[in-house]
Amino acid sequence: MSRPKGKYAWTVTVGEKGQIVIPKQAREVFGIKPGDNLILLGDEERGLAIPPKSEITKFISAVFETEQDK
Repeated sequence: MSRPKGKYAWTVTVGEKGQIVIPKQAREVFGIKPGDNLILLGDEERGLAIPPKSEITKFISAVFETEQDK
C-alpha cells in the first residue's frame, strides 16, 4: 500500500517531562528549525494537531482582517 502524495505519519514518544521530539523527516518536510515556535492545537474528540506555521499565519490574518483591509 503506497501513501498518498503529500501525506505523512510519524510516531513520537512522550518523555518524562511531557516533551516530544519531532522526527527529522518531519522537521525537514515542514522547515522546522531549532528555536522555532509552534502552535499545538487540541480537540478532545479529534486529537492534537501541529499545523504548518504558514497556514496559521494565513488563518490569523483572516481572523483579524476587516472590511477596510480588503
